[in-house]
Order: sequence, then structure tokens, then C-alpha cells
Amino acid sequence: MPGSPLISAHELHGLLETGSGIRLLDVRYRLDKPDGRDDYRAGHLPDAVYVDMDTELATHGAPSEGRHPLPSRETLQDAARRWGLNAGDTVVVYDDYRSVSAARAWWLLRGAGVAGVRVLDGGLSAWRSAGFPLETGAVSPERGSIAFDDLDEGISIDDAAAWPQRGVLLDARAPERYRGESEPYDPVAGHIPGAVNLPADAVLDGQGFASPAAIRSAFESVGVSELTHVAAYCGSGLTAAHTALAGATAGLEVAVYPGSWSQWSNTPDRPVAIGAQPGV
Repeated sequence: MPGSPLISAHELHGLLETGSGIRLLDVRYRLDKPDGRDDYRAGHLPDAVYVDMDTELATHGAPSEGRHPLPSRETLQDAARRWGLNAGDTVVVYDDYRSVSAARAWWLLRGAGVAGVRVLDGGLSAWRSAGFPLETGAVSPERGSIAFDDLDEGISIDDAAAWPQRGVLLDARAPERYRGESEPYDPVAGHIPGAVNLPADAVLDGQGFASPAAIRSAFESVGVSELTHVAAYCGSGLTAAHTALAGATAGLEVAVYPGSWSQWSNTPDRPVAIGAQPGV
């Protein structure tokens, strides 16, 4: 797909073979193992730089800010310079689990004005399955000089509350969490009133993304069209960026609510809906 934010393992390998100067970022992160440095050192794409989710793509704050508050512009810029980024660089980000954490890096960098940023479809699994080489150890590039004038901060908690009146608010969590039957991470179960459920699985095909047509069909199944104002949230803001990436793959613009359910459920007096219906 022309202009796709995704890149296949074979396409990436071909570009790297030509010495294209692509900057590779390894965003290894999981809830059960937030620090992915050991896994990164054990095997990563050649010349890929490790990116830390908790200190570079997020910050720490009060529970009312959510579990993954956005970094400041200065923090992200300093991190990007550590990764060796310069103005005009083409960047490819990847991870080892369904591109969820890679999507956070993609969304932040795109929102900071990095036009040439893409995500390796299928991540590390796709690269390995294609038989392409890995490298061990850590990569420390020469410090870059990229400058960010601004940072897309997504939509606010008040924007999210009002969004169903102007468009479609997507909840990207698992159906049982949306319905309020299970909540393993946050203090309250349920969903934002008016939100509809579009789990991340609906836009995936294995570890990679489904086809643009299949993704568009998934969005359409919950009321999204080309004319719809769409926003997404999840538990902590990461999978919401993944939904935005899926939307971009299908030619749809999706705003992100970074605070997501972790912020909403930690904010007193915010209403909660339960069950399979959006609620009011």
C-alpha cells in the first residue's frame, strides 16, 4: 500500500542492503517485563538502538495521569538524539509483541514532526521468520541533532468524555475488560460511556496487521466511516496508539487519548458504563 506506515521484513532488509541509512529502533517492552534490555542484547536487528518505554516514551506521574503519561517534548527530543536521530532521517521501529510498543514510538515521533517513521509489520518475529540476521550486544550511535518544535499530546480526558457526541470513541481493550467483567490493572472496571469496543485482535493477523481492507472492515463494523471523527483509548495509552497505527494503515485518522482507562478510572466522579453496549 503506497504511503503505508508499515514496512515488511523483506522490504526493510532490501533497503538496509542498499545502505539506505535507515535508523532502527527496538522498543522491547511488555507489562510483565518492562525492561527489555536483556532481550535486546540477546538479539536485535543489525544496528538497532534500544528504546526504553518507561523513561523515554513515557514518564512517571500521579495515578490521575494514567500509567503511561506522555514524555515532555524535551525528554523525547533528548531520547531521540541519544538514538542518533537527525532531521530528515527515515526511522523504522519494531518490538517483539504485536507492534504495540512500537506503535507508541511511531505515534510520538509522527506527532513530533518526524515524517519518515514506519513500523516493521510483524516485528522481530517477521524478521526471524524471513531468516534475516540478528546482532547481539548494545548499539550506541553517535548522538543526533534532531529538534522537535512541538509534540502531539492527543486528546484530553474531557475530550474523551465528549467524543461520542461528535464521533466514535474506540475502546481497544479486550471485550471482558470493556464489559467490566475483568479489570486486572486499574481500580474500576467498565468503559467510558458512549465508547464502542474494537479490540486490538480485530486489526491483526497473527503478529502482523491485517490487510488494509480487513482493517477498514473492522472499523466499519463499529460505525466508523471516512467522514467519522475517531478517537481511541485502551488501558494505559499504548494500544490506543496501535489502533491509530491500524487506522493509518487503512487510510483513517485516529486521535489518541493517552491517559486512557488508567486515567479515567483514577479520576473521581467520572461515570462508568458496564456491559456490552456503549451506555450513556
